[in-house]
Amino acid sequence: MANPRMRRVNEVLREVIGQAVTVELSDPRLDMVAVTHVDATPDLRSAKVYVTVLGDQEVRDDALKGLRSAHGVLQSAINRETRMKRTPTLTFTYDEAVETGLRISALLEEETAAEGGEEAEAASDETGDAG
Repeated sequence: MANPRMRRVNEVLREVIGQAVTVELSDPRLDMVAVTHVDATPDLRSAKVYVTVLGDQEVRDDALKGLRSAHGVLQSAINRETRMKRTPTLTFTYDEAVETGLRISALLEEETAAEGGEEAEAASDETGDAG
């Protein structure tokens, strides 16, 4: 678990990178990219940037390529917007947590719907309304 200082640094990096992606970069591959979180090393030499992309695997791959090609612009934005001694080297990774959360939600909804159907069937059996 990151200490409070690293959490603040990670949050600042996330905000700066997210802002730079939406405002400074005009790459169409990055239209549906959102920075979900950043994980910087304590020495600030590197930072892993987690992003989510709306679209299929091909769109995700293109977006990650676009982010890698914009690496210098993003590091420049970090350098300009923060007063850190060192600007971390950025690596970009697709964040599967959002997708996993959506899958879990869908499964829970299916389970709830199935339980609701069973309860309705049991209630109709109790009242003699079997059809």
